[in-house]
Amino acid sequence: MVYPRVSLYALMLAAAGIPLYIHLPRFASVNLGIDLATAGGLLLAVRIVDLVQDPAFGWAIDRWPGAQTVFALAAAAGLAAGFPLLFMMAPGPHAALRLGGVLVLLFSAYSLGMILLYGRSAALASQPDASALTDLAAWREAGMLAGVILAAAAPAALAALGAGGQGYPAFGLFLGAIALAAGLLSLPLWRRPAPAARQLSLAGLRQAGALRLLVLALVNALPVAVTSTLFLFFTEDRLQLAGMAGPLLILFFLSAGLSVPAWAALSHRIGARAALLMAMPLAILSFAGAAQLAPGNLAGFAVICLASGAALGADMVLLPTMFSIALARAELKASLAFGIWSFAGKLALALAAFATLPMLERSGFTPGSANSASALATLNIFYAVVPCVLKLGAFALVLALPTEEKTA
Repeated sequence: MVYPRVSLYALMLAAAGIPLYIHLPRFASVNLGIDLATAGGLLLAVRIVDLVQDPAFGWAIDRWPGAQTVFALAAAAGLAAGFPLLFMMAPGPHAALRLGGVLVLLFSAYSLGMILLYGRSAALASQPDASALTDLAAWREAGMLAGVILAAAAPAALAALGAGGQGYPAFGLFLGAIALAAGLLSLPLWRRPAPAARQLSLAGLRQAGALRLLVLALVNALPVAVTSTLFLFFTEDRLQLAGMAGPLLILFFLSAGLSVPAWAALSHRIGARAALLMAMPLAILSFAGAAQLAPGNLAGFAVICLASGAALGADMVLLPTMFSIALARAELKASLAFGIWSFAGKLALALAAFATLPMLERSGFTPGSANSASALATLNIFYAVVPCVLKLGAFALVLALPTEEKTA
């Protein structure tokens, strides 16, 4: 029952990651009256908190291995409270300040849970070796992707069932209930003993090859961060596919989830680096194809969602596995390392929001309105062209990695 519980805990955490960045710009703009530039600034400001707290969470988890249950429950409780507070928030004075406070709570809980889950990989796997860590990653990322699909589609589904406020208040309560259930059902995970390991150091990270992987994680997260932030706008405003964002998101993440076992199996056979080099061109072609789509081309965008989703599945299962393997082989404590890893991923999301949303606003873009050709062209460049260039940079970094041995 260990791996299914890992999937459940990952499902709970996933809602505070990519789905929050998908929903927050529109929720803040339409429900709270907060402009896009302010929303982007808030997301970056919260990352300043993470700069300190993510490594601190990792250090604390390594320092007090007997308190894993306390950390796990604290993360679940923060999400259980934060989701309803966020999505039931009403417009009014100091809305941006209130939103920022709730985001700090949510992202702190998310950080603590993610660092705990990833940092404990060696303890949760059946064996602390490459093959078992790859299998654990497949279960964990399958749960993550299931949570992303659920959270990405739930507001539209709840609104269709009659929930008010575009489905967001009911969505907050729904996610809060999931967090409570997942926190309680996952309790047996945190009683497993951690293997002995050395203190983390910069020299140790460098010798293990983990510093290269941290840089790769940040660069590789940027393309998905940009497209996640702009997905609703691109679908509904650039492609004029009203009402199709939810189904297309489900298709994208379903493709990612279904691809995870295949990428894990391929990694066992040819190694994670070689598997990544097969997956990345798929993402690059997807971004390039999206830039060429004409308004109303639902079939073309559906194909792109399938291909880019499959590429995302490779990123989610292979990169954390490579990092875990590097740490395990060097016998380094992993939680602080994954605290830094977590910060890198969230920094990418925040940088994407901070860089794209204000520039979209300056171009004259307004969600859900009649936009000029210039504004839509700016959206097209940010959604498709910029991620294509960023992914090419990540591909070059993977090419520079040393060839690793197969995991089986």
